[in-house]
Amino acid sequence: MKIKWLLFCLFLLSIPAGFAQNITKEVLFTVDGEPFYTDEFARVYKKNIDLVKDESQKDLNQYLDLYIGYKLKIIKANKLGLQNGTAYQNELKSYRSQLAKNYLTDTKVTEELVAEAYERSKFEIKAAHILISCDENASPADTLKAFNKISEIRNRITKGEEFGKLAKEFSEDPSAKENSGDLGFFSVFRMVYPFESGAYKTAVGKISNPVRTRFGYHIIKVLEKRANRGEVNVAHIMIAKPGNTDGDAKAKVKIAEIYQKLQQGEKFETLAEMYSEDQSTAKKGGVLNKFASGDLTSEEFEDVAFSLSAEKAISEPFETEFGWHIVKFLQRFPMKPFQEVKSDLESRIKKDERSRKITNSLVEKLTAKYSPKTDQKTYKAVEKIFDDSFYKGEWKLPADTKAFEKTIYTVDKQQYKAIDFIQYVEKRQKAAPDVKPIAKLVENLYQSFTAEKLQEYYNNNLENEFSEFADIMTEYRDGLLLFDLMEKEIWQKAKTDTIGLQNFYNSNKSAYRWKKRFEGIIASSVTKDLVTKTKKALKNKTAIADIKKELNKDGKSVMITEGTFDENSDAYPATLAWKEGLSEVLQKGDYFYVIEIKKILPAADKTFEEAKGKIINDYQQYLESNWVTNLKKDFKIDVNQAAFERVKAALK
Repeated sequence: MKIKWLLFCLFLLSIPAGFAQNITKEVLFTVDGEPFYTDEFARVYKKNIDLVKDESQKDLNQYLDLYIGYKLKIIKANKLGLQNGTAYQNELKSYRSQLAKNYLTDTKVTEELVAEAYERSKFEIKAAHILISCDENASPADTLKAFNKISEIRNRITKGEEFGKLAKEFSEDPSAKENSGDLGFFSVFRMVYPFESGAYKTAVGKISNPVRTRFGYHIIKVLEKRANRGEVNVAHIMIAKPGNTDGDAKAKVKIAEIYQKLQQGEKFETLAEMYSEDQSTAKKGGVLNKFASGDLTSEEFEDVAFSLSAEKAISEPFETEFGWHIVKFLQRFPMKPFQEVKSDLESRIKKDERSRKITNSLVEKLTAKYSPKTDQKTYKAVEKIFDDSFYKGEWKLPADTKAFEKTIYTVDKQQYKAIDFIQYVEKRQKAAPDVKPIAKLVENLYQSFTAEKLQEYYNNNLENEFSEFADIMTEYRDGLLLFDLMEKEIWQKAKTDTIGLQNFYNSNKSAYRWKKRFEGIIASSVTKDLVTKTKKALKNKTAIADIKKELNKDGKSVMITEGTFDENSDAYPATLAWKEGLSEVLQKGDYFYVIEIKKILPAADKTFEEAKGKIINDYQQYLESNWVTNLKKDFKIDVNQAAFERVKAALK
């Protein structure tokens, strides 16, 4: 949201939002015949009544006058064509896009997914799997073949055969040959969503039913389940293993020598910088970025890191596939509460495969709402123009497309022509999924096309669907116009009209006056003794910096301020005698004061430069007031007094 939004909200309170109930919609007034209604006026008043500090503006007659002035400004802005400005249009479009995001989702499903993700994040799952590869767009025959194969493997396991052995033999995950399908520990968002769900829904020691992901069919064996360990921050010293017997033995000896140095009191950070062979962290004292389970490629390293604490901060040397390590504990970060991570979970869900559930749910609801229709005859005609050249990226749009100007898809009153869909498919020729036969591919793309158009139609009609959305957009639209108008007509003029500003100052000098003042020093403290010492130092002409240096220690302090102070100021006690020189030690509440008055200044007019900021602000208000008065002369305004009386009665 740009600064303009803040400025015009501060500038004008009467902006439409919310809803005033029990108000009959009638014409409240007209401006050159354009009607403005009672319900909108009531909504504005109800929203802003608690924000108004000027009691006169709470009077409905006064408020109507303000409201009419506001509407006149918007009408004037439109007459000047400010609504056609490129910057205005772009900003309005950007804001609408942001606001619409709250409506273009299934809130209920989103909330369920967020809650599910948080609950799952409380635990870490250790699982093994067996994969039988199958493309997500595979033919029904190939899909069935993969399903039958994974089901047969599962049956063999349930009858007693070893999971790890069958994983090595049959799994099409290349790593299974080495790890017997063991994936280690993982938590939410670490795996594709269907796999994650399959793992979290399977009990420890059990084997899941076949789970379909975009990679194929899996069966999952849950080996262990534990509470989430949060995150940990550690430093390490690593000695790499060369991979030969002699070199590996030397690495073990070297890490033992470093560990002995630590035992003798040498600093971990210094030893890491001197000896660690992890070049990315050595110069930083071995410090790693904080991590959670599954973030690193070494489960052994993670387990040691999470086993440490402030009481046992340094590990003994241990070995991983990367070499020998010593780890130092720095800090632990437990799981955050739900409200702290909610927005992050929502963001991750939108980028995750589970976001399909949100989209599909919304499309289902919109389908039920609008009952969109496909013209099957037109669809069949379109289907026939595609052939296998599409897979090679060689398919061409027919030269004559007149036959495809017919409607293929209808949402409410909105019609989409066959050519719209054909062009949609053509643009996706190079990136289309490898779905065969071609009729199936066209069907898939048509489903995507209709889902997109259904959501597009809904988006374009949000103002008609939701009154609060329409109100907010009106608020923002008018607010942007108002800002641009005031910038053009008032604010710039007030800043640049030097003659007008000077004349305004000359006519209103009495509004810009200094009170009686004194130039001097105010010293205060809750400790009377410090103030007494400060008085003595001031009498001896000691510099303020030296006084503070001498007295502000041992948890005690004196505050000393030098400047110009008005009469009746809260900066000093009211008992102060206004005469040049040092005052006695005075008390006000819990504080003690000493004041040195160097010069007393009488009340006087401020110069133009001294009051310039206030003059500009007052001049702006003066110009606006005159401008609104003139606007009222430029337009014919008719107020429906009978309707206004009914509104007043309802609001009171």
